[in-house]
Order: sequence, then C-alpha cells, then structure tokens
Amino acid sequence: MSTGSRNTWEAWARSVPPLACESTREPCLDPMTTATRLARAGLAGQYVVYEADGGVWHFAAGSDVSVTADTGGITARAAGRTWTSRTDGRPLAAFADALSALRDEDDEGSRGEENAGGRHFYGWAAFELAHLLHADPASAGDRPLLHAMVPSVEVTLGGDSTVVRAVDEAWARKVADLLAEPAAGQSSTRDEPVREGTEGIIAAGSAAYGKAVARTVGDIRAGLLEKAVVSRKVPLPAERHPDFPATYLAGRRANTPARSYLLDLGGYRAAGFSPETVLEVGGDGRVSTQPLAGTRALGADPAENERRRAELLSDPKEIHEHAVSVRLAWDEMAAVCSPGSVVVEEYMAVRPRGSVQHLASRVTGRLRPDTGPWDAFASLFPAITATGVSKRAALQTLARHEDGPRGLYGGAVFRGSTGGALDAALVLRTLIGTGDEAWLRAGAGVTAQSSPEREIEETCEKLRSVAPYLRFSAD
Repeated sequence: MSTGSRNTWEAWARSVPPLACESTREPCLDPMTTATRLARAGLAGQYVVYEADGGVWHFAAGSDVSVTADTGGITARAAGRTWTSRTDGRPLAAFADALSALRDEDDEGSRGEENAGGRHFYGWAAFELAHLLHADPASAGDRPLLHAMVPSVEVTLGGDSTVVRAVDEAWARKVADLLAEPAAGQSSTRDEPVREGTEGIIAAGSAAYGKAVARTVGDIRAGLLEKAVVSRKVPLPAERHPDFPATYLAGRRANTPARSYLLDLGGYRAAGFSPETVLEVGGDGRVSTQPLAGTRALGADPAENERRRAELLSDPKEIHEHAVSVRLAWDEMAAVCSPGSVVVEEYMAVRPRGSVQHLASRVTGRLRPDTGPWDAFASLFPAITATGVSKRAALQTLARHEDGPRGLYGGAVFRGSTGGALDAALVLRTLIGTGDEAWLRAGAGVTAQSSPEREIEETCEKLRSVAPYLRFSAD
C-alpha cells in the first residue's frame, strides 16, 4: 500500500494492539541486571533497555509494530501488514505524523488507557538526519535515518514496583516467568575485565585524527565556523564478537551516565552510557536540554581529580567551547519555546561521567502552543556538543574531515509517549554494531585554540569509559 494520506497512518494505528494486560509486582533488587536479563532472553526480534532519570529502567520488546524513515520514504508495519509513503525529503515530519496517529487512537479511548502518559515507543535517530535539518540534504545518504518500535511488552523497573504491560496474556506470562527466575547463571560470556590490548584499541587511528583536527583548526581560523566536534571511529577486531548485554552491565557499573541504553533495534546493536540528553520534553510542554562541553580525565586519585577540575574551570579554550554551546542551545530553544520562558537553570557545573568530567549546563523552556516535542527535536538535533557552532558550518566541516558517515554515533536513542513526552539520549560513549561490524567512536570539540595532541588525548579519555569494559562471546 502506498499513499501519503492521513488515512494511511490512521489505518496503521488501528492495527496496533493495545497493551491490554497490566500487572504490578514487587520491586526487584537490581533493576539494571533484571532489565539486561530480559534483553538477553530473546523474547522478540527487537528490544530496548532504556535507563531514564531517577534510576528507573525500562525494558521493551517486539517485532510486529515499527516505523522506519529515510530521505525518500517511510514504512510502517503492524499486524503483518505494511504501509508506505513518500517523505519528500522531510523524514522527521513524516515520522512524527505516523506516531501522532497513535495519539489520536488514544484520544478516542480505543487503547485501553494503559497509563496516564499514553502509549510508549522506543527508537533511534541517525546522525545523518542532521544534514536534512540543517545542512546539505545530499550528505544524508540513503540509509534509514529514524526507526521506532511500539512494543508488544514493556516492563518498568522502578524503586517502588515492577510494572508489566503486554498485548496479551501469553506475553505477560513469558515475562512473569523470566522475572521469577534466579539471576545467577545467565551469562555465557567472559566476565573478567578485558584489559589486554585496551590501550591499543583506544589509540587506533589517532594519527589520522590529529591531521583532521589540524585541518579543522585551519577552517576555524579562516572564519568558516567557531567550533566543530571532530570524531574518530575505532573498529573492533573482526574475529571477536562483542557481547552487548555483558558489556552494558560491566560498563554501566563503572559509569555515571545521564542515560544508558542497550538495544537491538532497526539494524543497530548498541550498549551505551550517554553523558547528556539531547532533549527532555514533559507531557506538560516543559522542555530541557543539557549541553556538556569541556573535558578533563577522571581517575582514582581525588587530589588529581580536583586539580583537573580546577584546570577545567579556568581553561580559556574549554570555557569558550562551553559558552558558545550554551549560547546556541539558548537560540535553538527560543525557536520553539514561548517568549520569555527560556532560562539557563544551571551554568558550568562540573559533572562526573565515567572516565571523564565535563562542564555542564542546563537550558529549559516551555513549548509554544503551536509546537510539539518533534518540533523541539528538529531544532535541537543533533546535540550542539556532537556537531559544533554554527551547526550548519560544523556539519559541512565534519563531512569534509571525518571518515565516512557516523550512523548512530552522535545521533539519539529515545523513549517517547503518545501523551507528548520525549526523552532523547545523545549517543556517545557507546559500543555500536551492525551486521558483522562493531566499533567505538569518540570526538573532541575543536576551536581555534585546539592542538591535535590535546584533542587526541581527550578522545582517549572518553574511550576509556567503554573500552575497558568490553566483553566478548565465549565462542
């Protein structure tokens, strides 16, 4: 079926089964491990574990209901059927339209009102979506740019309770049985730390990266832009197969992220420990973004950490990099928020994030009545701290100086609801895989004051948030 009419998405939404079965259980002692165990169980073709604010973990699984968009078209699936439409170069708008049809079904009361916030969806946005939103559409490529799953089962693991929602009793029983199993004896992977070769992995490609930084500094000094976040890809050995759930558990225990996620969704596998959110939108229209820029290492020596913290707060390059990021975040928020509602609630605090510490700020506002969460996403994506200033010029610079497309890196993993909430984590500090390939990636903010040596060092500091915790399959 191929049509661009609203009837297309209404027909799709009517084919999406509600989460009709809901039960509440006692809270589990270790929600992170429980969510990871559910992911490892292979309940469905796709799954997501998403750690939200406040130490709440969400597990979602399904394979029947999804929406995927690229530059040319959008495909929605449900109940064994497929609906397609053209996107005419506006995949985010088409994506939002499809998901809004689920909200309309909720409003009509046909979804059973699973919870006050509406039906949830989980997904990702690839970095190359940025070229359509802010720069050169030809650089977006022909790969999927957005993918979302509407789960057949969702488990919320909070401090007070465990809530299971499922499309039918069969799904509910599967999850109940898994929750009742003892946690021990679930892993078939190497659980010991993989220290050997970690520094060799981290150093891969650093010389070429230093040259890319030098070229970017030249562009900045020529007046083409103020800042660009230049990254480098670190492929993992082809003969080794990362165990994503085991890597997630080991890495999350060692990190202090703003959000974390584990997924096998829409062709990507990922285990990540995001240092910041691209945006957080509440059902009441409050929107927030959390730019982090400016970095120093964080280690085991408290005195050395304090010395680096003081250095970070007084370094002109780091302060300038952070200030221009906050300024642009303000401008992007103002484009979708009510006049006078945008404020900087926190400015230049220092936040620990695994193996590094960052300068952090928070900009908040209130969405205008004529805008919604996807309008805010379009304005703020990708995060300034993964692109640069100006965003358009930075994207053009990255297209010139980085090796190949980023894909999921620098994009977003998100959890949203038909009630208007949207929580999107910036994809950094992440093990990423697709097909037989797996890799890490890290970047650094390059300004006129940058040196290749320091930016190489910064990428190594960030890679140490993930590389030491890689786990591999036993076979």
